[in-house]
Amino acid sequence: MGIQYDVSFDGGIPSVEAVKAALAERDIQLQMRMIDGALAAPAELPPENWSEIRVAIAKNMLTVRRHGNTIAVVAWGNADGAMADAWHAITWAFAAAGGGLVKSEQGVQSADQFAASHPF
Repeated sequence: MGIQYDVSFDGGIPSVEAVKAALAERDIQLQMRMIDGALAAPAELPPENWSEIRVAIAKNMLTVRRHGNTIAVVAWGNADGAMADAWHAITWAFAAAGGGLVKSEQGVQSADQFAASHPF
């Protein structure tokens, strides 16, 4: 069973390249693992119309699903501390790169609010 955060965007979902750049500013490297069910090279970027990607920070792989102007960032329900940090970082990066709002247990939060309440 998975756990997820939803991030909604008014101006469209940011590119994975923009998400990678946001993470790189915090010295976090994001690598691609799968794009729409197909294996991907770590540096590969998905097409603009991707539906589901699997991405990794270090050894922690997460799923990102796209639904209109919302994404779901999904982790395993038994996530350890490192996995939770990766989950929070990827969620934050999407929100920061696209001006998105994160729906979390604290309610709807901006990227900065989310990062403050979910350190990574």
